[in-house]
Amino acid sequence: MTDTLAGLKQKQNGARDLQSVVRAMKALAAASIGQYERSVGALAAYAHTVELGLSVCLRDSRPVGGRKSAATDRIGAIVFGSDQGLVGRFNEVLAEYALQTLATLPGVPHLWAVGERMQARLQEQGTLVRGFFPVPSSVKGITPLVGRILIDSGAAGDDRDLDEVYLFYNRPREGVVYTPVSQRLLPLDETWRRQLADSPWPTRQLPEVIGGGPPTLRMLIREFLFVSLFRACAESLASENASRLAAMQRADTNIEELLEDLTGRLHQLRQSTIDEELFDVVSGFEALTNHRRGGGPT
Repeated sequence: MTDTLAGLKQKQNGARDLQSVVRAMKALAAASIGQYERSVGALAAYAHTVELGLSVCLRDSRPVGGRKSAATDRIGAIVFGSDQGLVGRFNEVLAEYALQTLATLPGVPHLWAVGERMQARLQEQGTLVRGFFPVPSSVKGITPLVGRILIDSGAAGDDRDLDEVYLFYNRPREGVVYTPVSQRLLPLDETWRRQLADSPWPTRQLPEVIGGGPPTLRMLIREFLFVSLFRACAESLASENASRLAAMQRADTNIEELLEDLTGRLHQLRQSTIDEELFDVVSGFEALTNHRRGGGPT
């Protein structure tokens, strides 16, 4: 179809409107990345305090959360995805990684999905999703989400019906935007437990556990679970927004190229129109001049 000046201008205006939306989404994604990264940084000091408490309780304690026999293994997994789109293959990459990892483990996996798109992606692969949680829209929404996950999955209870619980989420990574990672949430890793128990206390005054070791240990384990889930959710949200920012940057570049093309075609069409009008004027002038020279009426 032949382009017209009005049609090209309409396309140009539409592209500019779309570019404004894309740039607004870029700014929002960049701001969101900052708040989630700051929340992870702020969590580090509290996580260190929890680990110090665990190191004291674990010095004279037996391993926590021992495994059952392989025949009765039941694996739980919490997979953090997104509710919104425009994030590239954010959900696809993590879902593939999680399912491949779980396929190497014994037992039947029970999955909880965080995010509608992650839930849909897992279900497309024929996986039974035991529970679903919406993605929080801000840092303030992470704490209530963690509480719901702990209650629904039973990870914080003493009578857990799962032998192992894993976390799967995307972690921000420089150069590749994000990378899928996993963490065994329960039972506590024996190597990690021994390292905590053997780690030196930072002061000369050795601490004492008041009120009995087991109750304090259970409380600290719950805090460890909270810290792990909060960090996983915050890093997932930072990765989601980083992926969206990268997608919006590509869209902005494509729109800019489209605008340059439309502007060039518009100028070319306008110049062609002007040339045609000038040709008509010159042709008319020459015809009138020839007519007068031929003795026509003046």
